[in-house]
Amino acid sequence: MEKLTMGVMLSIVSLISCFSSLHAPAPWPGGRSSRFYDFKVQTTRITKLCNTKDIVTVNGMYPGPVVYAQEDDRVIIKVTNESPYNVTIHWHGIRQRLSCWSDGPSYITQCPIQAGQSFTYEFTLVKQKGTLLWHAHVSWLRGTIYGAIVIYPRTGVPYPFTYPYEEHIIILGEYWLKDVVQLEKAVLASGGGPPPADAFTINGHPGPNYNCSNNDAYKIDVVPGKTYLLRLINAGLNSENFFSIANHRMTIVEADGEYTKPFTTDRVMLGPGQTMNVLVTADQSIGKYSIAMGPYMSAQGVPFQNISAIAYFQYLGALPTSLSLPARLPSFNDNLAVKTVMDGLRSLKSGHVPKEIDQNLFYTIGLNVQQCHSPTPQQNCQGLNNGTMAASMNNISFVNPKISLLEAYYNRINGQFTEDFPGVPLKFYDFVNGAPNNSPNNTQSVIGTRTFVLEYGTRVQLILQDTGTVSTENHPIHLHGYSFYVVGYGSGNYNPQTAQFNLVDPPYLNTIGVPVGGWAAIRFVVDNPGVWFMHCHFDIHLSWGLASVFIVKNGKGELETLPHPPADLPCEEIQQADQAIVDELKQISEREVEMEDLRDHGEKDGGRGAVQGVEDLRMKKEARRAHLREQVIGEESLRERSAMKELISENRSSACW
Repeated sequence: MEKLTMGVMLSIVSLISCFSSLHAPAPWPGGRSSRFYDFKVQTTRITKLCNTKDIVTVNGMYPGPVVYAQEDDRVIIKVTNESPYNVTIHWHGIRQRLSCWSDGPSYITQCPIQAGQSFTYEFTLVKQKGTLLWHAHVSWLRGTIYGAIVIYPRTGVPYPFTYPYEEHIIILGEYWLKDVVQLEKAVLASGGGPPPADAFTINGHPGPNYNCSNNDAYKIDVVPGKTYLLRLINAGLNSENFFSIANHRMTIVEADGEYTKPFTTDRVMLGPGQTMNVLVTADQSIGKYSIAMGPYMSAQGVPFQNISAIAYFQYLGALPTSLSLPARLPSFNDNLAVKTVMDGLRSLKSGHVPKEIDQNLFYTIGLNVQQCHSPTPQQNCQGLNNGTMAASMNNISFVNPKISLLEAYYNRINGQFTEDFPGVPLKFYDFVNGAPNNSPNNTQSVIGTRTFVLEYGTRVQLILQDTGTVSTENHPIHLHGYSFYVVGYGSGNYNPQTAQFNLVDPPYLNTIGVPVGGWAAIRFVVDNPGVWFMHCHFDIHLSWGLASVFIVKNGKGELETLPHPPADLPCEEIQQADQAIVDELKQISEREVEMEDLRDHGEKDGGRGAVQGVEDLRMKKEARRAHLREQVIGEESLRERSAMKELISENRSSACW
């Protein structure tokens, strides 16, 4: 194992040496060194806001443990679910080169890890460094299950800025007194919107503005004259947030794990899932300075938490009883403050921005209201106009399949998704000021599990257009498996004749805040096969269906081909119960195809008896399936058992069998 910098050596936690269930790693990417972590998802009792309750955490920590590594390392994390809820973990911003199986979104790349079970995530940090995050990706468990990922440069490779005196991780979050899983269920059952968080938090601490929280505040002790690197992460559920430090300016040097040209500002805004590294110099008089986190709310008529979370930037020599100087935040709807920071983001290096485009896509994003047919409308029809709230891309609300979409695609299981997501809106209109149907009487969306298929190597330009069907809003859109160049953005409806693009040094991000009432243009090359989720990072919007999926087909050769699924992948029990039977079923299917071809063409030599041969093979397949089903049935939940029966009956001729 290579020697790390002193800061990393002091912080890295290597908790386990091996896992008995690890599958053989792909030949590439293999990683320079391996980092092992052991995550136990468990309930933990904490007291906040005058209330004691159980929350779901990793290793009893809130926020969770930091994953430390270096560029090109192999990271292996065993997640054991000791909680009563199903869970998955997503490694937000990790591009998962040839490791789509470890991406983590539930029912997209895997089924959830059930209570009492485990799954080992394994991926390589190919050409990646910087600050990212990990979080739960099922239900709203991300509200308490989250933590930082810190990837240092290779040994001997310096930062492209002055080395800081110290580094600190700052995670912005939201806290609810209600259980977040029950909260999601209650909100979706109501048909309306969610309540605001009970508090904002900085590293899990709300600060003195909230009840019973005078002593529940985070503090950074600083030495006068020294410069500090703050690794900012927004892990909130449904809120975008401004961040500032009283009387101190911040210099942005990284965004979403990619270096930027230095840009100095007195406040920043981060949406959920976004990260940013800033340099702050302790250049003021000795004292105690407030660090503030407050709301950015761009939508109309949406309730939000308006009390700021407070932490402290305290100089060495300041009296503990010193009054803190207040930090100034923009007003909650200051769109110009957001744009000013975005305007300042430029990639440090020019990179490889695609100049030629093979596939132009145009996705509208926004909210919808569906008709409510509940017999108890007072309880279930609390959306606008007595409807139920929804969200969509190109007016299609995404619905999760019964099993993971990646498994359905990889194993050619029919009936779980379609490949007909439209590359452009079904109807063009005044997106910002109008509606696709007849607002406000008809603002419904189509529901489905639709995907868009891309050939390996395709150069994509995607226009993301905000809509005003219900309300315009800044939407933080995250793409799994890729980073992308934000080559342009603006207000109003996208117009290719007037849009201005930056093809020289655009920021390279994984999450983009599509401007309120505006648009953003992103470009990327699809060179990583698999099934990749793209969605709004407001969990309420994701629950309502503001998501879509790209299927990236294999290229040529092993280094452009999605590997086999890992042995312990949830929902893969049916293939692991008896591999010999699975292999036999595949051989039977291949022989069945040959026999059917002979039968259909009536070839004399091989065709005699082909009809009876096909029937014999089908009977043999059914017998082997039944044996396999009996082995699997005892290990599955009722839901998975039902889904498996359906798949076996619906896919009699699947090549998987």
